[in-house]
This record gives sequence, structure tokens and C-alpha cells, in this order.
Amino acid sequence: MGAVVALLVAGLGGCTQSLKLSADDSGTVLARQLITAPNPGEPGPYRVRYLTYGSGTDERRAAYRDSVAIRTRAVDASPFVKMSPQQAKDRKALWGFDIKHAPLNARVWYPEGPGPFPLVVIAHGNHDPTDYSDPGYAYLGQLLASRGFILASIDENYVNGSLRGENAGRAWIMLEHLEAWRAFTDSAGNPFYHKVDWNEIGIMGHSRGGGAVSHAVQFNGLARFPDDANVKFNFHFHINAVVAIAPVDGQYKPAGKLEPIENVNFLVIHGSHDGDVSEFMGIRPYDRLRFTDGGFHFKSAWYVYRANHGQWNTVWNNHDNGPRSANRLDLRALLTPEQQRQFGKVVIGGFLEATLHHRTEYLPMFRDQRTIGHWLPRTMYITRFQESSFRLLANYDEDVDVTTGSVPGVTISGDSLAKWYEAPIPLRFPNDEQNTNAAWLGWNDRIAGPDTAARGRPASYTFTLSDSLVSSLHVGDSTSVMMSIAPTREMPGPRRAPGDSAGRDRARHDARAPIVHDDSVPMDLTVELVDADGHRARLPLSLFGPVRRPLETHVLRRADREKTEFRNPYEIVPQTYPMPLAAFVKVAPQFEPARLRTIRLLFDRTPSGTIVLDDVGLANMDPAFLPPGP
Repeated sequence: MGAVVALLVAGLGGCTQSLKLSADDSGTVLARQLITAPNPGEPGPYRVRYLTYGSGTDERRAAYRDSVAIRTRAVDASPFVKMSPQQAKDRKALWGFDIKHAPLNARVWYPEGPGPFPLVVIAHGNHDPTDYSDPGYAYLGQLLASRGFILASIDENYVNGSLRGENAGRAWIMLEHLEAWRAFTDSAGNPFYHKVDWNEIGIMGHSRGGGAVSHAVQFNGLARFPDDANVKFNFHFHINAVVAIAPVDGQYKPAGKLEPIENVNFLVIHGSHDGDVSEFMGIRPYDRLRFTDGGFHFKSAWYVYRANHGQWNTVWNNHDNGPRSANRLDLRALLTPEQQRQFGKVVIGGFLEATLHHRTEYLPMFRDQRTIGHWLPRTMYITRFQESSFRLLANYDEDVDVTTGSVPGVTISGDSLAKWYEAPIPLRFPNDEQNTNAAWLGWNDRIAGPDTAARGRPASYTFTLSDSLVSSLHVGDSTSVMMSIAPTREMPGPRRAPGDSAGRDRARHDARAPIVHDDSVPMDLTVELVDADGHRARLPLSLFGPVRRPLETHVLRRADREKTEFRNPYEIVPQTYPMPLAAFVKVAPQFEPARLRTIRLLFDRTPSGTIVLDDVGLANMDPAFLPPGP
């Protein structure tokens, strides 16, 4: 028997690649806890109640037949859910109803008390339709209800399975549930009579449900369905909070377009080891979101190392592509289900507290993950953040001139850079992109030649701001410089020596054929600010957040299949660094924030490397927000 086991292990070893993970720095990054508010991932003071609402006639699910507390009407989802005649026939045989009579079913966790309470609805994604997905968010329902929110986990299992034209329907059904709640709260005798705060509405979705939240935001403000203007809309809910968990993006395009999103608070979460949506698609709606109404809003993105697709739902667990996925996916790297869901509770709970309960003490956790080190499960996180006070200097999407910013009054220059160009940020799948450009900057301070210790002056990349621009942006003590940076694994070859014309071609060749970096070499750089009088203030980028090269990510068991499916064994995800000008004043008291003229990246702390830079700007944030230190 032992020989058989040994052979099996050897055979498996021939198919399964060795486990590869990036070195975990969470013990240092998450060493402190600066927020003193209660942990939003822990139960609150309210007693939790539970009920279901639905058709009361469901042939397959007793929860929506025998025990519904509220009976709801059927809705005609046929304009939004496309299927062939055979699919329609098969589904009616399975469910006992057709898509023209789609039920509004949901499980509801709610706080005991008079209210009114914020209402949040969550939509699951695609899964085996008979392995019902809607119970899988009970852990969120229990938490949120205890903290003073109503959570409805809606049933969309009847559009799950092999359909490919149903994503508009997922969004519309979500809004129809909110319409049903409007009737609940207006009906005396209903358990929710006058218990919903209609000024504080949240929508959440997972996977295809996560893609649907963007469509729902769009549909909520429209008068007509973009794909069939004969279908009228009249929703207009006050949606303040939107959460996308491992979302898809672009499977449905209203009017053939990736829809713009405006003026909502937005949170997107994605796991590095997602075996279904295996690239960070949710960063695209994050990038598309704009704040234009003058109110306060923010958006936050969390890339969670070692999280997968299914463990956000207790029904799905680690079956990211169905029960047979264990034969295809490498599950050894994953966080435990408890760790992954505890992260979800902390970050989703904190987001809803900040946006629907307006608990501003939770805002710093989205600006800087290091403020909640004791709440987060020990793994690595890459975070993006932007709030409505952000004023853009450069996002590299407006033209092809590398010397100008995105607004008048910003000029850009580089010195001694081996690489300097603007190009899209790729996603993991070949030929797929984040749909946003960035600056790609590479440097090598070593001088080519026999003297391997010879170094030139550090390379730099500089933004120069006009007087009128700084004045118009009201730059002052509460202002922060914001930028998003992703180190890569490449280092250009050494630069040519001054006057070495013979070495010019060699240096160019070395720069174009970069060496892959050893990840154990730490990455850092200096941020230098200069005011109108020439006063300089310098701080290391690492003061404002972790600076990491891409995180090693292997989703599939077989290395050969992984090389075929993915362009890289990692995702390039820029980390946002909010850098308060007050922190620079602390090290250089003569520096005057109101007279800021220059923002410079000095590549003096790592001899060589390449970074991706995006979303450079200024934001006027709470002056009490300072980095937790190195």
C-alpha cells in the first residue's frame, strides 16, 4: 500500500506544480491598529431577526413556498434575460414558471427595533442553479443586521446555469426588489412598515451579481432601457453604497458600451487566486467611476492575496468553477474560508458604516490599510483609494504627449530614465487590459563598463505645476499628494557612460531586454516636493504604504496550462499612496504647502527597476489623517 501511495504522490507531483507564494510581509505591514472605533467585522448591539419573502408558490424551494412572511408579485424579466426557445422550455420545466413570471424571492436579516434602517440588497452570481446561492451570505446578513442594517439576499438562481445574455436581467431584478421594498414600507401591518431609511440604500453583488451592480446604478437613473427604449424605467432610488465582490465586467454593455458610473460610493474586492474571474476585472468600473455632483463620495479597491472566488459565499466555498474545479485549480495557497469571510465582514462592514451610517471614523481604513492591522486577517493587500476632493494632475489617458499632464498647468519631465512611455496596464489574460493608460518608468543608475560599482546620478520623474493651477486647487495644510504605483519585476540594463558613443547601442539593447528582478531585493524611492522658493522636502514612498513587486500567483495545478491561459504569474495592481503635505512639513518646516510647485520621484533607493504610475493628483482630506510611519 505504501508503494502505491508513493507512486500516486509521484504521479501527482508530475502534474501539479510546486507551491509558489510571495514572501508575506503582513507581520510588519499590519503590525498596528490606529482606528479606535469598534471593529466593523464584529457583531453590533442589535438583536437579529430573519424572514423570507417571495411568491409563496415555489415548486422547488420550501423557503419561498411554505414560510414566506410576505408574498410578492411576479415580474416580467423577458426583455432583459435572453434565452433560446429550448432554454425557456427547459427552465419552465425545472422551475415551474417562465421568465415572464419571475418571482421576487429573498432572505432577509434585519435588526429588531423601530428603525428606520439602511437597506442593502445583495445578488449572487452564476452557479449551479439547483445548488441555491442566496443562503451563502447569511454571515453578512447576521453581521449587518446586528449593526443596524437590513440585508436582503435575493434569489436569482433561476437565471443561473448556461445562460449568457442575462446580466441586464440580474441588475433589473435587483431594482425590482427595491421596488417591492417600497411597497413593504408603505403598507401598515407589514413587518417593515416605515422601517427603511430611503435616503440610505446599498446594493451589493458577487461575480455576475458584482457586474450587475454597475448596470443597476445606470438603470436606476434612466427613463428607458438602453437596449429597448419601449421598456420604461422609473426607479430613482437614493443608492449611496455599491459593493462589487469579484465582479465580471463587460459581459453586458448597455447600448454596446462599458457604462460610465457617477456619484456613488464604491467598493470592489478581488482575490488574487480567483479560479473563475481570474483577473481583476473590477478595477475597470473603479476607474470609470467619476464624482461630478459636488458631494462627498469615495471609491476603494482591495486586491486580497490568496483569496479565491467562491469563499465569499458559504455555498460555493472553493469550487470556483463547479465541483470538478478541484481537479483543475491549485487550492493549496488559499486563505481559509473563515479568514476570507472575516476580511469581507471587516471591509464591507466598515464601508457600509462609513457610507450609510456616515461613521467618518472608518474612512482612514480605506485610505491606508495599515490603520486596521489588528482587524485584518494576516495576508497581503493592495489597495486603491480616491475621494471626491481628488483633483487630477495626470492619468495618462487624454493624449499621446508624455510631457503634459491631464489638465492645463501641468508639465512633465524625466531625467536619466532608461524607460519612459505611456501605455495600457494589462490584465492577466492575454490581450486584456484595465482600459486605462499609465506611465511606465524604468531606471538603472549603474554605468555600463568594467567598473561595476560606477553609478550615475539618480534618475527622476518630475511634475511641475503652474502658480495659477496651485491657486485654483486651494493647496494647503490639509492637502495630500495622491498617486498609484506598481513596481514590476523588470530592471533595465545599465546606462551608458557620458561620452561613450560606442556604448549607446549596447545600453539601448540592455534597456529593451530587461532582466527579471529578484523579488527579495526591496523596492523604494524618494518623493520630493519643492515650493516656489525652492524649499525641498523629501520622504520615502514606503512611509506611506507597502512597496511591493507583483505578488506571485498560481491559480492552476498545471504549470503548462497556466502559461497558456495567463500572460503573467501575477497581476499588476498599482497601490494608492496618499501623502499628506503635513508629513513633509514635519521633516522640512520651511516647506510651504500653499506654494507647492514641484512633485518629483527620485529613484535613489533602489539601484534599478521599473514602475507603473497612474492617477497622480491632489486631494484635500482631513488634516488629522497622517501616515502611521515606517
